[in-house]
Amino acid sequence: MAAAASRTRDLLQAPLLPTLFRLATPNVIGLFATTIVIGYDGYILGRLGADALAGVALVFPLSMLMLQISAGGIGGAVTAGVARALGGGRAEDADRIAQHALLIATVLAAIFMLVMLGFGGGIYRAMGGRDAALDAALSYSTVLFGGSLLICLANILAAIVRGAGNMVLPSAMLAGTAILHLFLCPLLVFGWGPVAGLGLAGAALSTLGTNLVAAAVLLAYLSNGRAAVQLLRVRWELRREFLRAILRVGAPASLSPILSNGSIAAATALIGSYGTAALAGYGVAARLEYIMIPIAFGFGTALTTLVATNMGAGQHERALRATWTGGAVVAILTGIIGIVAAIAPGLWMDLFSSDPEVLAIGSSYLRVVGGCYSLFGLGLALFFASQGAGRMFWPLAGSVARLVVVTLGGWLAVHVWQVPASGFFVVIAAGFVIYAVMIAGAIRLGTWVRA
Repeated sequence: MAAAASRTRDLLQAPLLPTLFRLATPNVIGLFATTIVIGYDGYILGRLGADALAGVALVFPLSMLMLQISAGGIGGAVTAGVARALGGGRAEDADRIAQHALLIATVLAAIFMLVMLGFGGGIYRAMGGRDAALDAALSYSTVLFGGSLLICLANILAAIVRGAGNMVLPSAMLAGTAILHLFLCPLLVFGWGPVAGLGLAGAALSTLGTNLVAAAVLLAYLSNGRAAVQLLRVRWELRREFLRAILRVGAPASLSPILSNGSIAAATALIGSYGTAALAGYGVAARLEYIMIPIAFGFGTALTTLVATNMGAGQHERALRATWTGGAVVAILTGIIGIVAAIAPGLWMDLFSSDPEVLAIGSSYLRVVGGCYSLFGLGLALFFASQGAGRMFWPLAGSVARLVVVTLGGWLAVHVWQVPASGFFVVIAAGFVIYAVMIAGAIRLGTWVRA
């Protein structure tokens, strides 16, 4: 308990920049481990053939949506709620928020499980799944979404621990379970000795197994009497105010990944008008943005805790300083990546293709959009900080505006003005600019204080 109190005291009093890096570094390392797992799964499942890869590609957006909502949307709200309660000296409220978070995780998991087990086939057909690819998607999806509870619980438990200022344990779980998955996944997919290979279902079962390990460790930590938040310290009783404390931030925050994925889907559909090579070039170039997600999410979750703790303690000015400090750090890091990609796009594009047309389109994208990656990072960092402040209107409005710019502006550019692909890429860049400027402008104009 002394260590837990020391963490809260550091969040309220220690110098901001060193505190931010101390909190963020374990997150970034853990999230890069998750990125490696995504690439590793593609390598392993690629050995099962093109149909297996196509089937997993159908499932991937929906599995990522469940991950983003449980870890980022609802998870970020839980981190913020716990941190605000601890910052205000309300340890019992933090315990109750944690208890109610587990209830919400269970309901969220049940929704994903029922929808995907009941309607998964129709959803994958609507996405273009046919024949062997559809069978592969269902084989993987049935196991994965059948264990939705394990994934949602692991993410929510990690969010509770982060809210108490402990970034090391959740990140250690991400890194440790990633290593476990590297060994367990091929064993369950291909089999070895007495262990029979399960194919695609084995990869999904490995994911569930590693989430079970993470959930068990985090649950034990929150029940051992030494953590700042304790699941068993207060008697369980359902209370509306604690559900509201999570959902008033978590519900709008959960819409953000839906809107962001909508922007990506709209851009993908529109770029397809320029042909297969353009679609491939855009897909490879835009994949660089996934490299920046661990940076933005790693610093962002640290910002959520830092801002929420200080808002809970009534230290609004320190919360704002933390926000601009963290936003500047993420903008600089993502901006460096973007500038390098814009100046030398071949450093990235040559890793994936040698087709001249694909390389030309992808290089054009990076030259246009790379210069705006700093604003992309800034917008994401301010989104997480806004979760900590419990002020989600403007981040949600920014996501809507980005979707409108990409969808409507892109349609006009492609179908009315008939600009070349580079002109459409300007529209995508404008979406990043609008998103960041709306959130930053709202914070700068004092909406956190007035709300």
